[in-house]
Amino acid sequence: MFLHYTFCLLLFLQRKSKISASRRLALKTKMLKMAAVMLEKDKEEKKQEREATLSERVPPLQLSGLSLQDLQTLCKDLHHKIDVVDEDRYDIEAKVSKNSKEIENLSQKIIELKGKMKRPALKRVKISADAMLGALLGAKVKESVDFKVNLKTVKKEEEKKEEVTDWRKNVEAMSGMEGRKKLFDAGQ
Repeated sequence: MFLHYTFCLLLFLQRKSKISASRRLALKTKMLKMAAVMLEKDKEEKKQEREATLSERVPPLQLSGLSLQDLQTLCKDLHHKIDVVDEDRYDIEAKVSKNSKEIENLSQKIIELKGKMKRPALKRVKISADAMLGALLGAKVKESVDFKVNLKTVKKEEEKKEEVTDWRKNVEAMSGMEGRKKLFDAGQ
């Protein structure tokens, strides 16, 4: 909290003000020293708080004077406590990962929503093809264009039907040298 105020005050001091440069420098150094001292205090307080919570949650072990049976039960109790803590830690990690994924998805949705532009309501305009071409191409096109003329026409070709002939006649006609000559002539 103090660092935020310090930063704001530094920004204020950087602006042109009626304070002399040496005075401004002295104020900056004092504020930075105070911020460093406060950071050290915060670190020390956090360290003491951590030690207090650990001493509260984990009492010191008294192992002297315990029998083998008592040590085994103590170990079993400690293992049970460790398992409970690990389960809690796993549950918390799962919740954190789920929440972070959800935050990431929501931020992605926000980015997508910000990126989209709203489309204006368009009005219908009746315009001919010639006027549209004139608007697009300018004064280059003076002739009227008929689009139907430029369309390709597709002609249906009639399938050639081969006449079914008697295969015996073809075999007789193609036999010998005459048949080979006909095949040679047809290939050229």
